Amino acid sequence: MRKSQEVTDRPNKMTLREIPATAAAKSRLETGSWLMTGPVKRQTHYILAHGAGAGMTSPFLTRVAQLLDEGGATVHRFEFGYMAARTAEGGRRPAPRAETLVDEYLAAIVRCRARIGPRARLFIGGKSMGGRIACIASASAGDMKISGVAVLGFPLMPPGKPHALRARVIENLSMPALIVQGTRDAFGGAEAFAELRMPAHVRLHWIADGDHDLKPRKISGRTHDETLQDAAEALLGFFRRR
Repeated sequence: MRKSQEVTDRPNKMTLREIPATAAAKSRLETGSWLMTGPVKRQTHYILAHGAGAGMTSPFLTRVAQLLDEGGATVHRFEFGYMAARTAEGGRRPAPRAETLVDEYLAAIVRCRARIGPRARLFIGGKSMGGRIACIASASAGDMKISGVAVLGFPLMPPGKPHALRARVIENLSMPALIVQGTRDAFGGAEAFAELRMPAHVRLHWIADGDHDLKPRKISGRTHDETLQDAAEALLGFFRRR
């Protein structure tokens, strides 16, 4: 099996004062770094955004990117501005409200589309919060020729609060989507998703005994890497069908 390769793009840093205010979201993206796992000259590309607590180089995202690259999809990762600042300055800067990060995700789509060209198929998504933001951004990305949305661990509800479902984000999706979810996910397991009016073009792929990181318990007889392989195969199958 071919070993995946990562290309790191770290643009020259600039402050927000040095660029027009209307480009604020774009600037926050460009002052951070960008990771591309796989060749740019490929038919299928996927933007994989990080979750609220860990950046783009987390072991979870790194392994998923490797598996997708080995399956024929090039993966693009970036960091939202708050995470890039946390990486540069240290500390635990909290994540802002997901809705405030949509413009940064849209800027990432524009940047990725410019890099891969107009004919390549582009999917968007992410882990947890990053996937939720991708779902919201998809409503404003029509002219970017997005082929679909793929989410790993959708944060349907805050843990322990089943009556605070973020159902509208999924129910309002207007393009094909795949959600890969662990059956034990504290942010939304099988019971929580049963409450949704799931659109016909949105599919669920369940990872048996998986938690929010799709990690199973030892009693399941499966390893974390095996469940991540399961998740990657589900994403690759979704990409092929579009």
